Amino acid sequence: MNQQRKAIALISGGLDSMLAAKVILEQGVHVEGINFYTGFCVEGHTHAIRERDRRRPKRNNALWVAEQLGIKLAIIDVIDEYKEVVLNPKHGYGVNMNPCLDCKGFMVKKALQWMQANSFDFIITGEVVGQRPMSQRSNTMPIVAKESGAGDRLLRPLCAKLMPPTLPEREAWVTRAHLHEFNGRSRKPQMALAEQFGITNYAQPAGGCCFLTNESYSQKLADLWQARKTRDYELDDIMLLKVGRHLRPRPHFKIIVGREAGENKYLEGYRHQFTHFRTVNYTGPLVLLDGKADENDVELAARLTARFSQGKNSESVHVLVEEKSGTSYTLDVRPLHQDEIPKEWYI
Repeated sequence: MNQQRKAIALISGGLDSMLAAKVILEQGVHVEGINFYTGFCVEGHTHAIRERDRRRPKRNNALWVAEQLGIKLAIIDVIDEYKEVVLNPKHGYGVNMNPCLDCKGFMVKKALQWMQANSFDFIITGEVVGQRPMSQRSNTMPIVAKESGAGDRLLRPLCAKLMPPTLPEREAWVTRAHLHEFNGRSRKPQMALAEQFGITNYAQPAGGCCFLTNESYSQKLADLWQARKTRDYELDDIMLLKVGRHLRPRPHFKIIVGREAGENKYLEGYRHQFTHFRTVNYTGPLVLLDGKADENDVELAARLTARFSQGKNSESVHVLVEEKSGTSYTLDVRPLHQDEIPKEWYI
């Protein structure tokens, strides 16, 4: 009768999952957190790379949430397993390349496996009815519970009163009266609850936590698949899609151009995997060439490199070309003018 129940909370690092865990903690339940790393997470990558973001706080928000709540957090790498969700989502994609409904089902299923392996009793998520157009609707949320296998051991504390009582509620592991009935896209109720709990400095609500919801990133991923004629990716592929300016001047190759010093430094770590370019007599970006390129293609890439350097208005720029084999040479090229770069080249 007095046994303390244990719940595993999906912690994204956002406010909703933090509040959901806090609501259950307040009821005397032992809560631990779990966070799944897919490779498509937004936080920490661009902020840590770009010089312009140097002053922004650099933290793993999931770890920060766990610290604020005083709970343990398991961070689990699911990059390989998650591929099937991205490549073949049963319920399709959202507006961009985001397989939101399949993603949520996958996360809850993985949490269920962890729950069973560690003798926990139920699962907590920060979902709110009507907040997400694909995965958080009244008619899709039951799909997540069913297809994940979690069933009524899945509790959504922020909107539980709008749904049938779950096992933790029926068994009085938690008190339904102390749960909530948030709905819709407004975050004002969550922000008010955060104030009530004394929670401040949390990640901005509705900020997005997955690059697959980003239109530009999704276009780059679709372009990658089309160019390679296969729907697949490696971790390096999806990391590089997050950085730099991407142009595809020919169907068989593209270039990735560092936009500032921080991105150039990041791309340095990949330069030995690609033929790459840098200007010699002017300050300019590091440019990677992804694909197969002949002599004419290399010259075109060099001219583009010159275009994005401080020598873009010069008659001639020296561009150092270093091939993957280690061979290097210098080309003396005329930078392309802006009107010579069709907008279709920009991915």
